[in-house]
Amino acid sequence: MSGGRNGATAERYPRLEGVGKRLFVYGTLQFGPVLEELIGRTPDYDFAVARDRRVAALPGRMYPGLVAQPGRMAGGLILDGLTRAEWEVVDDFEDDEYQLQPISLIGHDKPVPTYVWTADVIRNDWQPEIFAADHLDRYLDWCARWRGGRAASR
Repeated sequence: MSGGRNGATAERYPRLEGVGKRLFVYGTLQFGPVLEELIGRTPDYDFAVARDRRVAALPGRMYPGLVAQPGRMAGGLILDGLTRAEWEVVDDFEDDEYQLQPISLIGHDKPVPTYVWTADVIRNDWQPEIFAADHLDRYLDWCARWRGGRAASR
């Protein structure tokens, strides 16, 4: 979740076809101020848990990645009501190492899309409390700069 891509054309978003309005988030996008900075609002949300997944810390990064791990549970939020424009912002924001894919969530009949991490992780779980206390303010500044650069490139 570090702002890996830029671009504005509709052709750049083939993986967004058919995603709907919901997104499971488990890291920095759980924080209202981050969403406000990136898409200008905090969408409606519901709490959710993914079975056999964990929210892993990533080497040298403030944000996490969702990875498969049997026997574990990964908590997060389902954002609801995302517009196409908001999806495009989020998709641009995500690093290329994230792959958008539907996952099953406990208590939900239909899979919900999420960004799954495809590169190396470290052994530790990502801790949202530590992120909030030690990194959130700096991350928000970084998000604002990223958003400004994205707007300038359009």
